[in-house]
Amino acid sequence: MSDVVAGHTARVATSRVRVRYAETDQMSVAYYSNYLVWFEIGRTDWLRDTGWTYREMEADGLSLPVTEAHCEYRLGARYDDELEIRTTARRVSPVRMAFDYEIERCRDRALIATGRTVHATLDRAGKPVRIPARVKELLT
Repeated sequence: MSDVVAGHTARVATSRVRVRYAETDQMSVAYYSNYLVWFEIGRTDWLRDTGWTYREMEADGLSLPVTEAHCEYRLGARYDDELEIRTTARRVSPVRMAFDYEIERCRDRALIATGRTVHATLDRAGKPVRIPARVKELLT
């Protein structure tokens, strides 16, 4: 899926999750750290939608460790809520990329969280390398 953003076509991956009981606290509200897990689901699906999985990327000698993470919590997700995660990616520098996330509750389309993660592109030795051309072409 893609949207037009400032004259560019942004690739948007859409993922769905349902809040599990184990992800909630005593009040049946999703515990805050789960949002980062849901972000990971979104970026894994974004990469998979490009035709290149994390497994294939690592087999090719590249990794994308998180160097920064941010989440703005707007509304609490509750047990059994179905959530939609929308993920886009952008280039930050020749060796870094960022993923932007929106999490929406499906039943009422309420935006419950937004966030971003920034990732370095590293080779097998852990040294920064340029974002691969096949990924760079997809970034906004």
